[in-house]
Amino acid sequence: MKPRILVVGSANMDMVLSMPRMPQEGESIVSRDYAYIPGGKGANAAVSAARVGADVIFCARIGNDSNGKKLIEDYENEGIDTRYIKTDKYASTGLAVVLLDERSGKNRIVVYPSANLNLTVDDVENAFLSYPDAVLIQFETSAESIIAATEFAAQQEIPVFVDAGPVRKDFSKEVYESLQNVEIVSPNEVEIAQITGITPISPETCLQACIKLSGMINTKNIVIKLSDKGCFMYDGKYHEMIAANHVEAVDTTAAGDAFTAALAVEYYKTKKLSHSCKYANVAGALTVTKFGAMSSLPTKNQINNFIDDRNLKI
Repeated sequence: MKPRILVVGSANMDMVLSMPRMPQEGESIVSRDYAYIPGGKGANAAVSAARVGADVIFCARIGNDSNGKKLIEDYENEGIDTRYIKTDKYASTGLAVVLLDERSGKNRIVVYPSANLNLTVDDVENAFLSYPDAVLIQFETSAESIIAATEFAAQQEIPVFVDAGPVRKDFSKEVYESLQNVEIVSPNEVEIAQITGITPISPETCLQACIKLSGMINTKNIVIKLSDKGCFMYDGKYHEMIAANHVEAVDTTAAGDAFTAALAVEYYKTKKLSHSCKYANVAGALTVTKFGAMSSLPTKNQINNFIDDRNLKI
């Protein structure tokens, strides 16, 4: 039976600008191409979770505009339950501008959250009427909605999976301490460095960062996303550095979102952290081989085929 995953998060339209390299301060570069592609960390996670085999309910806010209407259509085409996506009367749909370096596939992103920050506690409470098995959150909506999602999850005694991005300067330590029922928190290497002050450049510093983060967020497990170096997992006692699956990177957009969603779904089904991290590594690797956010997210069959083709032991 498919797990029912409630994703509480952001919904954006991404404007992706492809360029030969990143501009320096004060420099103008001519983009070779641009495209509008559905994105947002919440939406990416919702689509990714659906594609790897979960029944997904998405709780978000969009604007009453063409971007919002297009996003709803795209989510419904993925089989996502959109009943709890609210149309904001006063704010536009969130927008992200993605600067994509064509040489490396790496990017820099500027986000205009707009309607995402208007997600309310009532919005989240209504979404729990869907009776999910687990909750997946990120940090692109209001602090109140994020904390509420974990409180309602605790009341229903269901696990919470946290993608700890982006790091928010407006989040006090009390926000992190207020998160409840967290099963796994998964920051990337930049995010955990910003939160803890420890840069994870080795297994030793990864462990140090995890120990410090565990003192800030009450979580059972921590998984650091380390880009092309793989990931590092810590369950409070055992830790492991898990190597990446090397591929030719085209665009790194949404790779972390795909990783965390695949991690959450697979861990919910198996309760095996190391296995789930290896599975999520494949999801992240496949994501970087394609252009765009939602358009690059792999399916369960694609992940399984990659595992079989490379004879991976997960």
